[in-house]
Amino acid sequence: MKTSEADILIVPGLGGSGPDHWQTRWENKFSTARRVAQPDWDRPILADWISNIAAAVSEARRPVLLIGHSLGVHAVAHAAAALEGGKVRGAFLVAPPAAHVLEGIEQVDRAFLPVPAGPLPFPSVLVASRNDPFGEYAQSEDLAYAWGSAIVDAGEAGHINADSGHGPWPEGLMRLGGFLAKI
Repeated sequence: MKTSEADILIVPGLGGSGPDHWQTRWENKFSTARRVAQPDWDRPILADWISNIAAAVSEARRPVLLIGHSLGVHAVAHAAAALEGGKVRGAFLVAPPAAHVLEGIEQVDRAFLPVPAGPLPFPSVLVASRNDPFGEYAQSEDLAYAWGSAIVDAGEAGHINADSGHGPWPEGLMRLGGFLAKI
């Protein structure tokens, strides 16, 4: 699959993705990409996030590729069962936060936990860092296994965001290209 053949839905995490974040750059780079809007990026309510992801998938005119980062990864996992069957062709998931980290963030709706542990109904790849301050690699491996996702070891890459030096993130684009070639 080529990016031009899919509606690419960007699903940021807590706070949204700022102007230097790779998700924002990819959103601007790909002509078929758009961000899934949420009513409040700073006080996420799971039901709202699921509803908005499902609506964006429903509105898509082409096959859908979901690109989630951080809390957006968990939102995609929670929304998976509510998405139109067969419309989502794949998900590129990056840097999911650990459950104990989410428990410590009072602004995050407790409904985000526990994270779904069943297989996702579409192919997926999960990219995780060995030194993510918000997530543990072993927990990301467990999620990938539970979801049926391929796991990609990003090495010591922090939270894989602009703060950790991943603005344009060319390595991520290469991984995305490899994933798209398989779906």
